Parts: sequence; structure tokens; C-alpha cells
Amino acid sequence: MYIVLVYDIGEKRVGKMLKLCRRYLNWIQNSVFEGEITPVKLKSLLAEAKLIMDEEQDSLILFKSRSEKWLEKEVVGKEKNELDTFL
Repeated sequence: MYIVLVYDIGEKRVGKMLKLCRRYLNWIQNSVFEGEITPVKLKSLLAEAKLIMDEEQDSLILFKSRSEKWLEKEVVGKEKNELDTFL
């Protein structure tokens, strides 16, 4: 599945969440990630995220799609992190 993940995490925990999300997804810009992920890896990511989060104050939002081709993405202005594909 293809997901876009957005989080709003307290300042003391944001570094840990950034490192966690980078292990599973591609960083797009501040607190935004996207990429293909298996259901098992998504479950692991969410379990680890819950250990970092204070669920009373922090939030994590997922937008899910079957694949990237079903999602139209438009960037207005400078794209902060262009994804390069090396073959």
C-alpha cells in the first residue's frame, strides 16, 4: 500500500519520530513522509510510534491508497526533498 504520513509531535519527541519515520518512508518535508509500505511494516511503524508519542498531546495521520498511481501529487513552489531513483 502507499501512504502519506503526517505527524504533529511535541518538541522533545520530534527527533525520535523523525528518525523512526525515515526508517520506513521517504521524507517529503517537515513532518511529512510518503512511500510504499507493507501492512506488516506499517503495523511495526505504528507500534513504535505509539511508544514515542504522548497520545494526549501528539497526533499522527495516515492517508492510505492501494498504490502511488491512485494518488495525484502536485507541488507548488520548491519541492523540499525530491525523490531520486537509482538503478
